[in-house]
Parts: sequence; structure tokens; C-alpha cells
Amino acid sequence: MTAAPNDAVADGSATTSPEDRVPLAQKIGYGLGSIHDMWGHWLYSGLAYQTFNIFLGVNPKWIGRALLFKLLFEAVSDSAFGWWSDNARTRFGRRRPFILAGALFAGVLLPAQFLARPGWTELQYFGFMVSTLALFVPAMSCFYMPFQSLGYEMTASYHERTLVQAFRSGLQKFPEVLNFAAAFFTTAGVWVAATWADVPGRLGTMFGQLTHWFGQMGGALVSFNMHEMGRLMTNLFGWAPATPDAHPNILVGAQVYTVLLGIMMVFAGILMFILTREPFYEKLIVARKQARIPITATLGQTLSFQPFRAVLSMALAYGIGTSMVGALGYYATVYYACHGDVSAGGMWNLYMGLTGMVLGLCGVPTYTFLSHRVGKKTAMIVVQISAIAVFVATWWLYTPAIEWLQIFASGLIAFTGAGFWILYGSMTADVIDADELQTGQRREGSFAACGSWILKFGMAIGNWASGEILGATGFDAKLGGNQTPHAIFMIRFLLAAIPIIGLLISLGLLSRFPLTLARMSEIRTQLESRRGKV
Repeated sequence: MTAAPNDAVADGSATTSPEDRVPLAQKIGYGLGSIHDMWGHWLYSGLAYQTFNIFLGVNPKWIGRALLFKLLFEAVSDSAFGWWSDNARTRFGRRRPFILAGALFAGVLLPAQFLARPGWTELQYFGFMVSTLALFVPAMSCFYMPFQSLGYEMTASYHERTLVQAFRSGLQKFPEVLNFAAAFFTTAGVWVAATWADVPGRLGTMFGQLTHWFGQMGGALVSFNMHEMGRLMTNLFGWAPATPDAHPNILVGAQVYTVLLGIMMVFAGILMFILTREPFYEKLIVARKQARIPITATLGQTLSFQPFRAVLSMALAYGIGTSMVGALGYYATVYYACHGDVSAGGMWNLYMGLTGMVLGLCGVPTYTFLSHRVGKKTAMIVVQISAIAVFVATWWLYTPAIEWLQIFASGLIAFTGAGFWILYGSMTADVIDADELQTGQRREGSFAACGSWILKFGMAIGNWASGEILGATGFDAKLGGNQTPHAIFMIRFLLAAIPIIGLLISLGLLSRFPLTLARMSEIRTQLESRRGKV
């Protein structure tokens, strides 16, 4: 009988052999790609509503419709770059050259999405959003399809795959905080009556305040002056929020913010290219001279594989349910908990991001450990039941009576979300091994493109629906903090109810996933007897 792989033992627990471990530098390098994921995929929808709806007065329905066009662009570009990277043969591998090029272009093009001007018609703003997305989306596909594929092929170990995804999820929490910080940054008092002509001076003022704040906070920490620390935290990082009757130039703030993030995206892409490697490329793709994969494999053949359909449909239900309320959480903060004070809402949004980072980081080792103990499928069941409980609790966590409670809504959602996406990525890597056993080909790019596009389709539908739902609640930006009780009630109710429905559907679909630790041990044994170890 052929020996079982080194990472599986008879009692169902696991150890990882040294040859299966991914070096720390490579895990960190791969995790840096979460910067582009967070800012390239998730920053836009929130910042677009804040900039185009709240500041420029564009109806949220137009923003939701622009996000539908984004989906159409991704349908083409994700499929093209997933297929292209599967078939690429270069001295640097089949993923890393695309990662480098995509990271550079995405970093440069990120600010272009907010280079609008006040005074346009709604149709002009809509055309601008669609046009800039048409440029930015292919750059992100060039980066993201090979990035996703690389994560699936960094190790052959059942549990080391979860650890690779855990590093990605852990490092993701830092750029995720800056997504939350966007509203705080763009509504800071420094942007009141701002123009691009005085941006350098205002940035100098902002960073001067930052230096002063750290000095004061350091003194308060040394003396353990809790009253002073509390006072300083209300003026976080020294970036004074605008007063309720002031009107910061959110558009200029968004432009400056995305320029700064774009620069960081460029440098992160270069580091990722330097640090990562492609172990499957030389040993399997080049050595075996794998035949070119037809572009039809990107959607049709991958979706025909039952384990992939099971894990993808589960993630789709989760993704649609949470994205449909993507805008509602921000509006619940500003217009319910903060009575329409946009600057206060931006400050609390940043606190929510920081809490999400802390609790999200706690979720990474928690669910990684749980997966090692009980397996990925059981761990995923725990994740989803926990998430249902969190969304039920949002009804009480968003309240003007105790504003700081809302930070736990964001934090606990991040805690369970970390577990979900770690396990989803690791389970998809197992699916690709099972597919190789059936087809004899490594098609990470095809699975990455299909999975990414289907999930983006669901989330784009969710984002579009989010705008439609917000409009249907009766919300009116012109009313400021004087929204009708019906609008506030519907925002709060739908914020909790819609994700719970998605999670219940996701739990039912999870039952169809067949790849357990024991089955993956069998698959690995058969693969290595056929084509050798990686």
C-alpha cells in the first residue's frame, strides 16, 4: 500500500512535513496581495457612495448601475487573464509577471476613478464612473487572477494551504482598516473649502497634527492619564473632524487619499514579485510540458466539476447576502447612531475599522486552529452559525444611546469573515487537486477566474441591490439627519435580515461539499504516484 502523505495521519489530525511548508518570506509576500484586493475591489463601492451620493448629490441608483457595468468588464477581463496566466511560459513563471504588471497599472489608475468635477449632470457622473472602471478593471484582473492562482499552488499540504490563506487574511486587516478610514480622512476638518491648489499645505497641516497627537498620546500613556487618552481619542490621530455645520470637500479628500493608496499599491506589487515563488510551475507545468488550456475551460469545464460548484455556490450565497447591505452599515452609523453628522460617522467608521482589524486578526488563528482540529467543513459550519448570531446582534449594536457599541458590530463581522475567506480559499485549493486527478491538468487560473467572476457577479448584484434597497427605504440625502422613522427602521432591519437569509442558504449548500481530510489524503497519494511530489 502506498504511504499516506506526510500531512495526514490515521486519526484525522495532521502535521506538515518540512518540504510542504511555505517559507515565511513567501507567505508574507503573498499576503501583500491583500492590499490590492482591499483597495482595488472593496474601496470603490463605499467611497463612491460617499463621494458621488453624499457630496455630489448623485442618486444612489446611478452608482449601483455603474457597479453593474463593472461586472460586465470583469466578466471579460477576469476570464482573459485567468486563461492567459494558465498558459503563460516565462523565465519568471506564469503568475509573477502578471502580478507585477497588474499591480503597477492598478496603483496608477486607482486615483483616476475620483477625478470628477462638481457641477456635472447625473448622466455625466454615470458616464465618468463607467469609463474609469473600464480602465481600472483590466488592470486589477491582470493582478488578481494570477494572485488568486498563486495562492492555490504554493503548497500541496492540506493544512499548510489553510495557513497560507491565514497569512493573507491576517495581513489583509491592515489595508482593510484604511478602507474604513477613507470616510474619516475625506471628512476631516482640513478639507473644508479645500482645493487642489492648497492640498500640499493642508497635508502639511494634517501630518503636523499627527506628529503632535502622537507626542501627546505618548505622554498620556506614560502617565497613564485615562481622561487625557479619552480626550485624544475623540480627535483621532490629530485629524480634527469637521464641525457639523461645515462642509469638507469630500471629493478632494478622496482624490488625495487614493493617490496615497495607489503609491503603496505600486510598492507592494514590486515586493510581492520579489518575495514569491511558483513551486508547481517548474516541477509540473514545464517538466511535464502541460498542453495549452482552452479558454472554454475558464467557465464551462470548471463549473461542471461538482466539488467546485458546491464551494462556489456556498460562497456566492454568503457574498450576496453581505454585499446587499454594504451601504446600509455606513448609513446606519451616520444617520441613525450619529443623527446625520457625517464627520462623526466618519470617525466612528474608522474606529469600526480598527476594531475590525483587531478582532479580524483574532479570527485568523481561531479558525485556523479550529480547522486543524475538526476539518475545514466543520469549521466553516461554526463560522456561519457565528455570523448569523452577529447579524442578529446588529439590531442592538447600532444605537444612538451608546454610539461606541457599533464598533463591535464591525469587529465581530470581521472576526467571522476572516474565518470564512480563509477556509474558502483553502477548500478551493483542495478542489483544484481533485480536478487534477480527474483531468491531469493544473488549472488554477481557470478556477480563479471562474470563482472570482461568479463571486463578483453575486456581489455586484448585491452592490446594485444595495443602492436600490437604500432608495427603497425612503432615505433622502437632502434631509441630512432628519430622515423619516420608516427609513431608519428599514435600514436597521434590512442590515440584519438580508445577511441572515444568505447565511442560512450558504449553510444548506455547504452540506454538498465532499472533500474531507481523508479524501484529500487519498487524492494526494494518487497524484504523487502518478506525477511525483511537488
